Amino acid sequence: MPREVIELLAPAPGQTMLDATAGGGGHTRLLAERVGGTGRVLAVDRDPSAIERMREAADRPNVVPICASYDELDELAVIPPEGLDGVLLDLGLSTDQLRDDARGFSYQSHGRLDMRFDPTRGRPAWQLLAELSQEELANLIYAYGEERLSRRIARRIVEVRRRTPLRTADQLAEVVRSCVPRSRGHRIDPATRTFQALRIAVNQELDRLERLLRRLPQWLKPGGRVVVIAFHSLEDRLVKRAFTDRDVWERITKKPLRPSREEVAGNPKSRSARLRAAIRRPVAQQAG
Repeated sequence: MPREVIELLAPAPGQTMLDATAGGGGHTRLLAERVGGTGRVLAVDRDPSAIERMREAADRPNVVPICASYDELDELAVIPPEGLDGVLLDLGLSTDQLRDDARGFSYQSHGRLDMRFDPTRGRPAWQLLAELSQEELANLIYAYGEERLSRRIARRIVEVRRRTPLRTADQLAEVVRSCVPRSRGHRIDPATRTFQALRIAVNQELDRLERLLRRLPQWLKPGGRVVVIAFHSLEDRLVKRAFTDRDVWERITKKPLRPSREEVAGNPKSRSARLRAAIRRPVAQQAG
């Protein structure tokens, strides 16, 4: 939703913006064009390969690539003392990550079931599948995938792993499909929710998002703007709840914006996107 992002963030020459999920750099480039040579865009991503591609391109001197999780920026001391003018969070997976067969993000992948945004840190998904109990797997798939058949899936995973280790994405996808019927006329693969749940758990996505939402008011200047694009209800719920604090936020979007039919036709991945935006209220208004 690039048009909506630019309209709602309203980047202007000389401003400092944070693209907290830079990914392939599409939004980063749009922001960099609008803040100009006197402005800066802090382009943050946990994925070292995404940051490396951005550094190799080096076509925007006003872009500062930073390899880190967005909830670690306080520790890195990269937020300017005067604060940010705007923050963008485009959550979820990048197209590059989905297409990388070796990362195991897609249920169509034949690669190792890794799923880490930063492959140098944390435990890969295949290790979780090997170590968690049946009950723990069921709870994880239910909580993070909102999958009503989580117990059936967990039971099947445990049955299969007794015979053979589950190491690749296509192995897991077949296990899930074997016990979850495909809804008639439903385009979503039966393995989608289980893959979502594992990815969220591996990357601690919801915990990190909650920490960031708590820190945003301290990072933004009064009048600074934030735009968040979520791709499932768990993320969107956290954002909605944060923006209901009227002492801190003035909501620009009363309800989440959805992509147009034209955008979904050109980019089917965007069909589940939900965009919310808010403005940080002035400090004096907060005190009152």
